[in-house]
Formats: sequence, structure tokens, C-alpha cells
Amino acid sequence: MHIPDGLLAPEVWLPLAGVAAAGCALAARRTASTLDDRRVPLMGVLGAFVFAAQMVNFPVGPGTSGHLAGGVLLAALLGPAAAALVMACVLVLQCLLFADGGLTALGANVVNLALLAVYGGHLLRRVLLRVLPESAATFLAAWASVVTAAAAVALEAAASGHRLEAWLPLMVGVHAVVGLGEGAITVAALRAVRVARPDLAGRPA
Repeated sequence: MHIPDGLLAPEVWLPLAGVAAAGCALAARRTASTLDDRRVPLMGVLGAFVFAAQMVNFPVGPGTSGHLAGGVLLAALLGPAAAALVMACVLVLQCLLFADGGLTALGANVVNLALLAVYGGHLLRRVLLRVLPESAATFLAAWASVVTAAAAVALEAAASGHRLEAWLPLMVGVHAVVGLGEGAITVAALRAVRVARPDLAGRPA
């Protein structure tokens, strides 16, 4: 769901760039004060995993694409602030090195995937953990994070003059299916990390 240059109007991507910068600054401040040294290497490993997963794109609509996100997985293992930073770094590298997502749309992509998907998915997972088993809560939160980010793309496109009735069903419909894979991969990855390195994954919630 990387947004390319030209899809968003300046009055949309400029404010989103400011929101992205502010969100990343707050996440960096939070991460600096809370990050465990043991998780620093994990940030790099997970960043590489998400980078590779997001490079597998498929077309969705004119000028945009679908792919796995990884926000809930990052937040579950790193905490939401560090996860947002890792995701933002992945998006910047994809934009600058592979032209995956436009430079003018970088702020929008960071808002959608590094802020909405990470923080929103993390918050929903915490709420669901109160009433559901961990696997179910993780699956649903990961699914919802992808669908939410996709809906945000459609709303941003609509605010830029594109037809919401065309974009919203397309983006949400495709990513409702993509989210099933996102949820399954997130659950499986968390289980694998918990088996291999329980000190990093923590105890089952």
C-alpha cells in the first residue's frame, strides 16, 4: 500500500509529512528512554524481515500496491515506539533506494504504516488480550492493522480528489484478504521467537 508521487495533493501530503515527523520524533524520544539493550539487535533483524516482506508487492489500484505490513509483529516484540521507528526506517529505505513509495508521499506512508498500523494494532491487541487467547488477539489485531492502513490510503486519495467509492472498496477488500496472511504470519513468528528466545518475546500474555 505504498503511495507513489502524484497520487496525493499537496494539501494532503504536506500536513501528513508534518504528522509523520512529529510522530517519529516522539517515538524516538520514547525509545531512547525505554529500549532494552538486548532488543537493539532484534530491531535490525526484524527491520530486515519487514523490509523483505514489504518488497513483495502486487498491484491494487492505479498507482498503489498491496503487501504485508508487519506492524503488530514489531510492536509485540519491540514495543510500539521502537516498532514505529523501525517501520519508518524501512519505509525511508524503500523510498530512497527502490522508489517503492513516492518521496512526496513518504509522510503519508509513514503515518499509515508506522503510526496507524503499529500503534493502532498494538492498542487493539492489548484490548483483545483481555477477552481472547493470545493467538486470536494477535491475529485479529494484525488483520485490523492492515485493513486500517489500507482504508487510510483510500481516505487520503479521496481527500486528494479521487473517488472514494472506487478506492475504499478496492483497498479494503484486497487488504482484508492480505490481512489473513498478515495475521497468520504474525502469530507464527511470535511463537517461533518465543520458542527460540523467550527472553526477547516475553511470557505469553
